[in-house]
Amino acid sequence: MAQVEATTERVVAGKPDDVFDALADYNGTRSKLLTEHFSEYEVREGGDGEGTLVHWKLQATSKRVRDCLLEVSEPTDGELVEKDRNSSMVTTWRVTPAGEGKARVVVTSVWNGAGGIGGFFERTFAPKGLGRIYDEVLAKLAAEVEK
Repeated sequence: MAQVEATTERVVAGKPDDVFDALADYNGTRSKLLTEHFSEYEVREGGDGEGTLVHWKLQATSKRVRDCLLEVSEPTDGELVEKDRNSSMVTTWRVTPAGEGKARVVVTSVWNGAGGIGGFFERTFAPKGLGRIYDEVLAKLAAEVEK
């Protein structure tokens, strides 16, 4: 079982604190950022960063649906970590300054992949697919904070 990693990033026109606050706003902004790949979105506890418990289903392919129940923490400034209680997946959002009035947002998901030939295909194709999904989420984030 090898670890699989998918990373996507984007520079957004907005103050890093404002961009981070938008990402951490699970009760409001976050649901607006999700693409058609996400369904059954529900905040179960909290709703603003640290201490939030949020649920969604992520349909990465026509056959692969992941039921996610995520515990949110903020281990350092500008960092949100979403740990899935239903799997080994951990998604980390990092927001850092990227020049005057701009923020770099990097989202990285890691999980324990399958073994064998299935694992080979997962390591080969899953990062690209998840990268495309998160690229769309980051585009929506940019549109939301650049208003």
